[in-house]
Amino acid sequence: MKAAIASAQGLVMREVPKPSPKANEVLVKVQAAALNRADIGQTHGQRHGGSGGIGAVLGMEFAGEIESVGAEVKGIKAGDRVTCSGAGAWADYAVTDWGRVNRLPRGLDYVQAVTLPIALLTMHDAVVTKGRLKTGEAVMIQGAASGVGLMAMQIAKAKGARLVIGTSTNAGRRAHLKEYGADLALDTTDPRWPEQAFEAAGNGVELIVDQVSGGVMNGNMIASAVLGRIVNVGRLGGTEDRFDFNQHALKRIDYVGVTFRTRSLEEVREIARLMREDIWHLVENGTLRLPIDRKFPLDEAAAALDYMKANRHFGKIVLTV
Repeated sequence: MKAAIASAQGLVMREVPKPSPKANEVLVKVQAAALNRADIGQTHGQRHGGSGGIGAVLGMEFAGEIESVGAEVKGIKAGDRVTCSGAGAWADYAVTDWGRVNRLPRGLDYVQAVTLPIALLTMHDAVVTKGRLKTGEAVMIQGAASGVGLMAMQIAKAKGARLVIGTSTNAGRRAHLKEYGADLALDTTDPRWPEQAFEAAGNGVELIVDQVSGGVMNGNMIASAVLGRIVNVGRLGGTEDRFDFNQHALKRIDYVGVTFRTRSLEEVREIARLMREDIWHLVENGTLRLPIDRKFPLDEAAAALDYMKANRHFGKIVLTV
């Protein structure tokens, strides 16, 4: 089969053996795959948790039709139309654990469906499970213009947030945030943004989902309400910075770090189960959606990565197979 492979020189297209599903896995004939920021590092063999490395098939989410299933697979079967998270997505065929598989509702095509798995898993866990969002609370999403950020705002709005704040340093992207649930869009290059968020929320923001960290970390605590929660999902703006322990203590903030890289298979299955049980009906009725910025054929995966690196897109970049 054809696949996009990580090499010391970067992404290369090669013919590789078709994968065989293990007892807990499904084999999917891929119709569409999506790009994510982590794919950039993996192109040259960087590992992302348990996946990646030189010679690995790239990609982390895909959609298509199940061709076969392993003996332990539950609730899904050959012929089902699905969208999945899992390694090795940029290929004619891919395998993944059955717990990462979502059956598609009628009318949802593969290109739109492939934008959803990672955003739904990541942000339902961050906003609802780890963030403990309550109806009537104010929420701020740092890095809201990314696919997962746009999904976080929509989930927060659907779960009853009274105020949703999204941040982006790009004026063009900020202008679109209200289309995906933001009541207020802030620019974190403006030094007043922590106070603006605090005042907009009335007495501070109860839940902050942070995909930036680094330079916004202490500003988050200024923006937070007393007894607020900050869920650290991403660190694209820096993995280290000075930490204001006094602000943290005065506000009595719950500061929670999350990543899928150290989660067990059973933990990921449970995260996926909780997401489907709670919000999959919002996918089915079209409430939760993500914009598609551009599509590329699989053969042009290297060009798609270059387009992502240029950082001018809004929404998801999709490969069609």
